[in-house]
Amino acid sequence: MPAEFLVDRPQPADLLQKHFGYRDFRPLQQEVIDHVLAGRDAVVLMPTGGGKSLCYQVPALALDGLTLVISPLIALMKDQVQALQANGIAAAYLNSSLSPEEERAVKRQLADGSLKLLYVSPETVLGPSFFHTLPHLPLSLIAIDEAHCVSSWGHHFRPEYGQLHLLKEQFPEVPVIALTATADKAVRHDIGRLLGLREPRMFIASFDRPNLSLAVLPGQKRWEQLRRIALRHMGACGIIYCGSRKSTEELAGKLRDVGVNAAHYHAGMEAADRSRTQDDFIQGKVHVVCATIAFGMGIDKGDVRYVVHYNMPGTLEGYYQEIGRAGRDGAPAETILFYSFRDVQTQLGFIEEIDNVVYRDVQRAKLQRMQEYAESPICRRRVLLSYFGEDLAEDCGNCDVCKDPPSWSDGTVAAQMALSAVYRAKQRIGVSTLIDVLKGTRSAPVTEAGLDALKTFGAGRATSAFAWQLFLQQFVQQGLLEIDYTDHYHLKLTKAAQEVLFEGRTVRLVSPETIKERQAQLKQAPAAPKPAAEVGAARQGLFDVLRELRRTLAAEINKPAYVVFSDATLTDMAARMPLSEGEFLDVHGVGEHKAKRYAKPFLAAIQRWVAEQGAR
Repeated sequence: MPAEFLVDRPQPADLLQKHFGYRDFRPLQQEVIDHVLAGRDAVVLMPTGGGKSLCYQVPALALDGLTLVISPLIALMKDQVQALQANGIAAAYLNSSLSPEEERAVKRQLADGSLKLLYVSPETVLGPSFFHTLPHLPLSLIAIDEAHCVSSWGHHFRPEYGQLHLLKEQFPEVPVIALTATADKAVRHDIGRLLGLREPRMFIASFDRPNLSLAVLPGQKRWEQLRRIALRHMGACGIIYCGSRKSTEELAGKLRDVGVNAAHYHAGMEAADRSRTQDDFIQGKVHVVCATIAFGMGIDKGDVRYVVHYNMPGTLEGYYQEIGRAGRDGAPAETILFYSFRDVQTQLGFIEEIDNVVYRDVQRAKLQRMQEYAESPICRRRVLLSYFGEDLAEDCGNCDVCKDPPSWSDGTVAAQMALSAVYRAKQRIGVSTLIDVLKGTRSAPVTEAGLDALKTFGAGRATSAFAWQLFLQQFVQQGLLEIDYTDHYHLKLTKAAQEVLFEGRTVRLVSPETIKERQAQLKQAPAAPKPAAEVGAARQGLFDVLRELRRTLAAEINKPAYVVFSDATLTDMAARMPLSEGEFLDVHGVGEHKAKRYAKPFLAAIQRWVAEQGAR
């Protein structure tokens, strides 16, 4: 053990009281701090608002020398450093937001040894000039925040995190603590391995946030519903996550029109404007921020009373992280997700643009889990916690499903059939193959693996394949089964499954009929654009005009016509007849990049056509 870990140090509890004003540690914090102070590596999973930062900030104060904190976002660094400085702790950050004078001042503090914590981005720490100075700094601890970014299984994978193992190789005796608020089992396995940690201990806190209410609302008439929510919380702080930059601006404007003190935030804004919005929100000058997912990481604001997802996110990890920004003070807070099947289609479109085939497939699977959460007929908190490997034995009573519960039936026998089949297949079986086994279907995957010899083969013949599909989904949601993304999406038994098989634990199921009724209420999406042949005689002429314009523009860039816009987009454009850039962005298949590039010629063509029709 290095000598610096053997000297007398201030006690963590005293530092907690002195610098942060807290009398007691939260669950797991004391254990993590003691482990790190003993010079050992750690991986820490704590929910947003669970106190992750103190797990390295307190050791930083106890140890001699400098703690290096790797953080992915400028906004996160700024907020953390401001909070530390407000507590009288010598902390600073190095990133592109600093002026030359400010950067020189930080480097002087590094040189004279007056800093306790320095926040840097992965790009900065691995840059040649900074990396070569590290051996000359008195490093006592390295903290890697948002550590899920290291894993390609994660929802915010960042390739530059993949080089951070160089830190452990360069400083093998310096303890490293990796922290995240969102990581399923595949990501947890990756973190320690990819960062090169030495026998890291895994600390996992409960992901349950009982003060947060959970609700999913149908995606129809979103603005009318959002207006009522915002007015109900008038004067309180809230975050509204939107799927596009345009939506953030439009919604903030509409909210201001009804008297809500709102602002917008997205990555396309000038840095100074983003910083001002964030600062105004933190300081309470702005009550509501309509934002893309670029907003919120690392913001330690305790009084956010509601978080709304105007559009469905692509993963449960991202969703959980974002709703975690509500109620960090422990007081009741509301979280609402608007959902329609159109949201799923939009997310699938994003996923199809991913080049890496393996990563693309994983994101599809994670989107399916997000969709299942939105359509879940069982307690939403149980679904959410089971995704992170936590078993909530009882319904929470604080979600929309619990407040309007469906009718249940005893599903213990069905669960025992399915779980037994998974067990006998040595947990090397996927959902569709499991259904074949239960139904007694000798499909190719079944016969090739010899699964038709299992005692459970055909045990569930009396139940339809559709019902088994829904039952298995509920078993996953209830935490009886897990989907292993790293092992061909095979099903794995959990501790709760063992209790069902061997300890008499009972299982409740919602009927397929009830599920279909609830899904139908949520899946009502806006009508899909009609094909060109069904545009209608009045608009067929406009469609032909737009198609000819598309051909001309495609020829100019030497690309196929569909690269400009698909037929479905032209069909919707002809039906909507947008006359402004804002309306053009509402057309199916028109993103911001294409709007900037093509709005002007297409709007001009539509305006000419409208004028000609009027003249006739």
